[in-house]
Amino acid sequence: MPIYLVFAVSFINGTAVQAIRVVLPLYALHLGASPLTVGILGASFAVLPLLLSVPAGKAADRFGSRWLLILAALGGSLVMLVPYFEPGLPAIFIAAAIVGLAFGIYSVSLQNLVGLLSSRDARAQNFSNYSLTNSVANFMGPLIGGLSIEHSGYDYACLYLAVLTLLPIALLVVWSGALPGGMRQVTQTSTGIRSLLAEPGVKKTLAASSLLLTGQDLYRIYMPVYGHAIGLSPSIIGIVLAAFSAAAFVVRLIMERLIARFKVERLLATSFYVAAVCLILMPLFKDAMMLALISFTFGLGMGCSQPIITMLMFSNSPEGRSGEALGLRMTVVHFTRLVGPLIFGAIGSALGLFPMFLVNAFMMGAGGFMSQPGTKNRERDR
Repeated sequence: MPIYLVFAVSFINGTAVQAIRVVLPLYALHLGASPLTVGILGASFAVLPLLLSVPAGKAADRFGSRWLLILAALGGSLVMLVPYFEPGLPAIFIAAAIVGLAFGIYSVSLQNLVGLLSSRDARAQNFSNYSLTNSVANFMGPLIGGLSIEHSGYDYACLYLAVLTLLPIALLVVWSGALPGGMRQVTQTSTGIRSLLAEPGVKKTLAASSLLLTGQDLYRIYMPVYGHAIGLSPSIIGIVLAAFSAAAFVVRLIMERLIARFKVERLLATSFYVAAVCLILMPLFKDAMMLALISFTFGLGMGCSQPIITMLMFSNSPEGRSGEALGLRMTVVHFTRLVGPLIFGAIGSALGLFPMFLVNAFMMGAGGFMSQPGTKNRERDR
């Protein structure tokens, strides 16, 4: 089935990109880069997707995703050869920027394909399975990156990842005839981002997506800071954070049953409320087991929310413009991840840790209120 082709391509590409996110920063440190330089390198993964995700989504709507995915795989593979043949910080920055763009194109195109290849009844499960695939890739990628460096060195790790990034092309060439094409006429008559934002469901989902991502990122930043402040060891802090990731994986295994039992919007709102309660409770405890339990519960809420938001963005987009809408969401994702930590980092420095958890909980509560059933969403069979 074509949907399994999408999952396979997503897994291979996601694994490669997560490995690259480990290899390139460590390579930069190996070459003598400062922590500030490595931080800038990390941000460079997001710069081009921030600027070009919407055009990539428009291209997917108009021409289909096959050639976009092939070009992204080819570009990501070739650019990883640059630090292999020409070791140095400039080559690493070039590789990071182009790999980030390729991953952005993959994300928009594959999310759009999941929606297009799913009936209305199967859409929730397929988006959940897509998220599960990415979760496994997020686990496998860093392992492969670290082992490649340890056993072969930084230059050969780049070469191995160039080959891995190229593999999806074989799948796309052989089986991509089953993938849907573009809708040129619809795209030509579209009127830009303003018309997308005029859709109540799109605007509402974008706002919920921003709150979700900000909440997750702030938790990943400030939970280790809080753990350090109360004297937890690095390994215990890692276990607490791992409980969050484990819960996100577990809840996606039962997403289909949860959505069948509750309305999508109600489940999303409940997920936000659960996250808000966890953030209020987190700074009230110092016991590692309790913190891990709270982190696991927080992961249940956040892990449930992400595939629902992606599905709602697809479902609420105008006919023939789902790729553009998902590209707009990716632009918001990257903008939020660039700006959010800076803004709330300044707030945290001024107010302290406990108020930061409360601010984050307030945002999750706002996301829950915003996600309550009531706004008319346009569900379509496609």
